Amino acid sequence: MERLPEFIANHLGLVSLFVAVLALLLWNIFGSSLSGLSKIGPSEVTRLMNNEKALLLDLRTSADFSSGHILNARNIPAAELEGRQKELQKHKNSPVILCCNRDSDGIKAGRILKFAGYEKLYSLKGGLESWRNANLPVTRK
Repeated sequence: MERLPEFIANHLGLVSLFVAVLALLLWNIFGSSLSGLSKIGPSEVTRLMNNEKALLLDLRTSADFSSGHILNARNIPAAELEGRQKELQKHKNSPVILCCNRDSDGIKAGRILKFAGYEKLYSLKGGLESWRNANLPVTRK
């Protein structure tokens, strides 16, 4: 322990790299919880949609949405969410489930909606791929 400052001074690049990797690891582990999103699986999504009238918000592009989506999902691409928040106003007190291809889109959308006053925010863990892997139906209508 006495030689730790000497080691840090002699290996500053290595220690800096270690700190950066540690910070990224912690961000990966705790990032979604800091955004106010709870990650849930497909079975919990169906329960919320059936019992609590949750809104399923598909954040993928319109082309991806047209190629297949969860029944009754509403499509607002992640890039357009800030400008189209008024369309979701009536769902402010209901659970909102975010579905996307990349978790980063869901986390960003979660922050936007959390800041707008939405309290019950969830993210479909694994996106649409986890829904398909659970052998749950996808529609193109």
